[in-house]
Amino acid sequence: MSNIIAIVGRPNVGKSTLFNRLVQRREAIVDSVSGVTRDRHYGKSEWNGKEFSVIDTGGYVVGSDDIFEGEIRKQVQLAIDESDIIVFVVDVEQGITPMDEAVAKILRQVKKPLFMAVNKVDNAMRSADAVEFYNLGLGDYYTISSINGSGTGDLLDAIAEKIPAPFDDEEPADELPRFAVVGRPNAGKSSFINALIGEDRNIVTNIAGTTRDSIDTQYNRFGFDFNLVDTAGIRKKSKVKEDLEFYSVMRAVRAIEHSDVAIVMIDATRGFEGQDEKIFWLAEKNRKGVIILVNKWDLVEKETNTMRDFEAQIRKKIAPFTDVPIIFISALTKQRIFKAIESAVLVFENRKRRIQTSKLNEAMLEIVQHNPPPATKGKFIKIKYCMQLPTHTPQFAFFANLPQYIKEPYRRYVENQLREHYDFTGVPISIYFRQK
Repeated sequence: MSNIIAIVGRPNVGKSTLFNRLVQRREAIVDSVSGVTRDRHYGKSEWNGKEFSVIDTGGYVVGSDDIFEGEIRKQVQLAIDESDIIVFVVDVEQGITPMDEAVAKILRQVKKPLFMAVNKVDNAMRSADAVEFYNLGLGDYYTISSINGSGTGDLLDAIAEKIPAPFDDEEPADELPRFAVVGRPNAGKSSFINALIGEDRNIVTNIAGTTRDSIDTQYNRFGFDFNLVDTAGIRKKSKVKEDLEFYSVMRAVRAIEHSDVAIVMIDATRGFEGQDEKIFWLAEKNRKGVIILVNKWDLVEKETNTMRDFEAQIRKKIAPFTDVPIIFISALTKQRIFKAIESAVLVFENRKRRIQTSKLNEAMLEIVQHNPPPATKGKFIKIKYCMQLPTHTPQFAFFANLPQYIKEPYRRYVENQLREHYDFTGVPISIYFRQK
């Protein structure tokens, strides 16, 4: 189930601060100078058992009023098109500004759930000042202080009510597997799909943003049957500016959330950049299968250990989740493209893997008995039983007498042992320690 929440508003109202609080990390840079957010930040969050993706739509360049309003309009319109829920942030300190009114005018026509958050309300006087925002014609509002968290719980409660309850059987049994080809603009996603199907179905140019929509292509050859999803930025050449990256990110978010396996394609001539890394971790947080394709390998000057060193650099950046296939391909020469598909299918099968409880206990209990969790406060921790949970993705529960004392390093040890004994290559694993 795709739940994308876009945070919109004019510059310097606290969008990035709210984003950091929702994803519980200081990922977006925060400063009192307007226009600080230029990259699009996105992350995963959870509230009341509901998971959702959050996107900070900052990144405006201050210019004349006309240019500024045009940039705001493009950003807000993109957020409306691609998100499921919109949070409109305004600033109680400055009150209603012409730019707030411009955004509100667009939002009044939206048919999607919309929440107005009046930010920087940290005392009773400012709470009374927030009444002014009724004049925007968007109905009720929520007073928050994103810097200290005041009021954000009430906002999240309201948002969570609009998000459908999670369920594990998301994909019908008879539906074809979906492999989303994601990555930065101009990494060669469309060329890869064209090479696989043997025809120029998707337009390919060296202009970033050629692909304007997510395109499904059914692949039914050599015993394989699945849907390939080509994702991309949407803007025409004349409009390929700052919003290109934003749109491609939102497309990638939605494609990943609707997929079984994310095929993360990177450009070998550019390396594994920050944007590639963010897309990789987004797939991991969504518990999707992941493979990494290093495209345009034919353009790289090679020495004896070039491939080995390149792969080592990628694995260092994606640690600790390093059990991921990394395949060096060329969509142009069709080098290793079928190996890439074989790997994606294997990862899909790994993601569905079920381990019989008796066999799981037979293997894992012996391991944890030989190397139990370290004693804490003089108390010995004993793991008595384990099982794979009946969920759509691999999740395991280990039952112990004192699960609260088991630390993260031991959880990683257990995960590594599971991966060593069972093939979960390319698949994120969730491990929970519970009271026996």
